[in-house]
Amino acid sequence: MPVPFLRVKEPRSYSSAVWPGLIVSFEVSPEHPHIRISLPQPADALGSAVYGGGYARLNHIVNRYVDRRYDCSDPVKDMHSFIRGCGYPEDATAGLLTAVRLKYASIWEEGGSQASILCCTTAGTGNAARAGINRTTFAAYQPGTINIMLMIDGRLTPACMVNAILTATEAKAAALGDLGIADHETGAAATGTTTDAIIVAVSGNEAYGVEHRYAGTATDLGGMIGRLVYNSITESVRTERDDRS
Repeated sequence: MPVPFLRVKEPRSYSSAVWPGLIVSFEVSPEHPHIRISLPQPADALGSAVYGGGYARLNHIVNRYVDRRYDCSDPVKDMHSFIRGCGYPEDATAGLLTAVRLKYASIWEEGGSQASILCCTTAGTGNAARAGINRTTFAAYQPGTINIMLMIDGRLTPACMVNAILTATEAKAAALGDLGIADHETGAAATGTTTDAIIVAVSGNEAYGVEHRYAGTATDLGGMIGRLVYNSITESVRTERDDRS
């Protein structure tokens, strides 16, 4: 599926083909551009969003663009003010931050007999890094550079939601490896960036007739997650590269 928001100048939305009623919209604003995922019903969610992270019940997920001069002294308070100012429900919205231009967002989705998934990512590699080696670290929060928003129409146990995040992270690392992305400080193969974030939202839809307990790479669910995350990150990174060349 092509990058839907490249060169968008006016608000635009994408309606999911696999999760009826789920809408991804690009809200264009000189001061507050953001991508908003609107869910047709409240969904259980788990993730590392700066606002609304952890385990939550959500109607909206916001991926907000900020430039590299962004004041990171209190991102939670700032995101709360942003969400309230946009009129989104404060207790049912998660907010992520990114310094990647939103026109490089990529959406991939896939329907299945036991679950259907939409994956939306914004991926830049300017601060690519490898986990597990000695490198410079920072105490302060910085805006996320690879943000993964994984929307799963189906039923998952809480443990399976954690497993889904694990599989998505593995797929992210695989995509960066195949793209030849390196840690800018050490030159080693990158596994992510220094400021990545992820959120998984699950509908709880009983129509699929199964409750998933596992989402590893040997499962149908994990295979779908891996494909979508890998393809979405690959497309977002390549689109940014091509647009700059």
